[in-house]
Amino acid sequence: MNFIKATEKYEQWLGRHLHILVDDLAFKHEQMRTAPFPFLRATYYRWAQIFPEVCAAAAKAPEVLAVGDLHVENFGTWRDIEGRLIWGINDFDEVWHLPYTNDLVRLTTSALLAGMTCHAREAADALLAGYRESLEAGGRPVTLAEHHPALRHMATARLHEPERFWEKLAACPEAADVPSVATKALARTMPEKGLEWRLLRRRAGLGSLGRERYVALSEWHGGYIARETKALAPSAAAWAAKYKGTARILYQEMLDDAVRCPDPFVRMQKRWIVRRLAPDCSRIELSALPKERDEIRLLHAMGWETANVHLSNARPKTVLADLKKRRGGWLLEAARKMEQAVLADFAAQ
Repeated sequence: MNFIKATEKYEQWLGRHLHILVDDLAFKHEQMRTAPFPFLRATYYRWAQIFPEVCAAAAKAPEVLAVGDLHVENFGTWRDIEGRLIWGINDFDEVWHLPYTNDLVRLTTSALLAGMTCHAREAADALLAGYRESLEAGGRPVTLAEHHPALRHMATARLHEPERFWEKLAACPEAADVPSVATKALARTMPEKGLEWRLLRRRAGLGSLGRERYVALSEWHGGYIARETKALAPSAAAWAAKYKGTARILYQEMLDDAVRCPDPFVRMQKRWIVRRLAPDCSRIELSALPKERDEIRLLHAMGWETANVHLSNARPKTVLADLKKRRGGWLLEAARKMEQAVLADFAAQ
């Protein structure tokens, strides 16, 4: 099946699971044509379909509860229940039981396509080293309040002008015909009952463009507060595997079981995910990082955090034994194969 046909089939399948916003889906298609990295981010369904074929050797690996749609811009910060700044994976829309290698190869491929300046071999080695070390240690959340000064500097560089965040959010258009389940989900996470808010429609991300996404924006005790809710569907990996039956949404399972300092505001409510939005509670784009940055340290942390979430149900000894059997350079070799496959699909749009 070629890319055009795969996209058509996947979007038909997705439309059976949730209400698709046609304008947002058209905008997604426009963004896919801009460059290979946005294309990668927007087309996890295609990755899920071709990864087992393009990287057959890499795909033969122990399964874990995997992120699926992992890439270098699927990381961000949030505040835990103690108010500490935590860094980690930001989105679990596509969680599914997959070979652990899926996330490592996709993360490495995204580093190649995103134009990171570090050497490709060093990038792959850093990711793999962080992943292995985290497995060996049993994982540990990445708490920026006391540790990781270099990573903290990179992650907080975008926080110097919080006004821009709120200005951009306040400029979102007013929402209409919002499902009652979405408004109830937003109301449950507000700091007090009876609080009035503007209900806005938000475009964000790439892979989830086309899904309903709403924001409740309010003023509370002298400043803005915001809550977002987004419609969920089963992982595209279920579509790619031609899964029979009712595919479960595994977002909450990952949140509950990963090695993680949880965000107390992130919760799945029926088929919607709800979260707090703030300048320090959001995804980090590469463009928001300082120009002078230690990319190898960043990628090492991404590998570490990937193991944190895999430890939700992985057997570390089994995964480490499989890693030990793989010859040197396997990760970069697989990422290069997927890079070429992604570029071929990008050219075929």
